[in-house]
Amino acid sequence: MARMTMIEAIRDAHAVKMAEDDNVVVFGEDVGYFGGVFRCTAGLQERFGKNRCFDAPINESGIVGTAIGMAAYGLRPVVEMQFADYVYPAYDQIVSEAARLRYRSASDFTAPMVVRMPTGGGIFGGQTHSQSPEALFTHVAGLKTVVPSNPYDAKGLLIAAIEDNDPVIFLEPKRLYNGPFDGHHDRPVTPWSKHPLGEVPEGRYTVPLGKGVVRREGAGVTVLAYGTMVHVAIAAAEMVGIDAEILDLRTLVPLDLDLIRQSVEKTGRCVVVHEATLTSGFGAELCALVEETCFYHLEAPILRVAGWDTPYPHAQEWDYFPGPARVGAALRQVMEG
Repeated sequence: MARMTMIEAIRDAHAVKMAEDDNVVVFGEDVGYFGGVFRCTAGLQERFGKNRCFDAPINESGIVGTAIGMAAYGLRPVVEMQFADYVYPAYDQIVSEAARLRYRSASDFTAPMVVRMPTGGGIFGGQTHSQSPEALFTHVAGLKTVVPSNPYDAKGLLIAAIEDNDPVIFLEPKRLYNGPFDGHHDRPVTPWSKHPLGEVPEGRYTVPLGKGVVRREGAGVTVLAYGTMVHVAIAAAEMVGIDAEILDLRTLVPLDLDLIRQSVEKTGRCVVVHEATLTSGFGAELCALVEETCFYHLEAPILRVAGWDTPYPHAQEWDYFPGPARVGAALRQVMEG
């Protein structure tokens, strides 16, 4: 076991698959010589050569379109959007081509490709470097959407995503890149923590897509979260002293509905937490699913804690995020319901 940051774990996942499978190629803006803006691909070009890891022009639509052609041809491309905010020029390629290729060709062609994106705020990146657009992809049939919350899962999920025969959107929370997020604070102690995270096995292993996990056992209320918000939810439960069961969804599509149902049937209460804007966020889908499948077990209304319904507020970044205070208040409210 090695101790890695999420960046190191993601880099290691690339290296494992590139060494194992010559069809795996990595490209995007500055991912080659420079190693990516967050250094997730550092050293890959030197190790595997410029044909396997290379830079692309500042053309997100072209990057994804090229990856779709590569995937249809038989390669397994992994492309990086420098920030999730930059994916919009490529959205048509993802939705109209990658997601539909298997269906429109009656499985004659597939798109085994991964689109990696740093997501969310916490680095003072402003409105065009801090968005959480997961709901734009979970709504699209044919895509899988993954959001890891720790280095172990990041490596295992990325390897599973590369090996998957359909397109995967892989969203990497920036606040978790370089160390454990201190979930007990609504504001950062420092912008980038350098503390070590958990242990990550060497070599190949996978975390299966579509399987969530219980991060904190409890019997009073179920909290559904993913990415950075898993850590915030745990901190909130500890802060207010509520017996909350925290679920880390890990993959949003496919979703581990069985795990959610089992937990909500046990607790009878549910709070959903995500960083993205509240209205039409993925939390709305989670609330609908819980209501449809667990209605007769619910003892209180389902509550959501999310970002504001505003364009990303740079100056109020750490007020915009759901923090332990806001999540803790929701936990108290649902327990009183």
